Amino acid sequence: MPALLAEDLLNQMIPPLKGTDTTAKAARWLEEFHVGQLPVLTGRSYRGLVTEQDLADYENPNTQLAELPLGYANVHVQHDQHFYRVMELAIEQKIQLVPVLDEQQEYAGVVTVSDALAAFGPVPGVAGQGSILVLTMEERDYSLSQISRYVEENNAKILSAHVIADEHDPYRIRLTLRLNTDNLARITATLERFGYVVSAQFSGTPVASEDEQERFDALLRYLSV
Repeated sequence: MPALLAEDLLNQMIPPLKGTDTTAKAARWLEEFHVGQLPVLTGRSYRGLVTEQDLADYENPNTQLAELPLGYANVHVQHDQHFYRVMELAIEQKIQLVPVLDEQQEYAGVVTVSDALAAFGPVPGVAGQGSILVLTMEERDYSLSQISRYVEENNAKILSAHVIADEHDPYRIRLTLRLNTDNLARITATLERFGYVVSAQFSGTPVASEDEQERFDALLRYLSV
């Protein structure tokens, strides 16, 4: 499976706002694009994300976004980072989309959580079922056949698997599994009992007609480890 990078998943349908845009325009766009955040630029430079909560603090609809103390200025990925980093950052920051910067550190676009999850492709079978499970472990402990047995003991199957090196520890790996079930409680309990660290789990399958925030809440649940 070739590595999928952030630049491969850029969402061309979600535009950035400018610092000269007003809070009223930002509110309209948040509603129009069904997102809880949008990037704000000065020229091609990324300044941060404006959120619904930011707008709630300003009653004057003509307030320019440049006047707002925007958050998430340091929350972004590089264009050549793996899509798992997009998911990881979205979970850590509890955001629906992650800004991407190019080689010149200028704004290139955003990747949404649902776009990152869709990188695994659709789950065959019953609509609405499916999940992603992320494990971390020592490289020497990796055995897909053993992990598959634990999953199948809980009446589920692994549909795809992807291994990457852990960015923080050269002796550990991250294993991302796509499963055919959205009921992960027993599976995670079994894996943890045998010493595997469950670093994240994503339950559910996005449906195109759903609101982005509802999809985000259904798909993402971060586990502290």
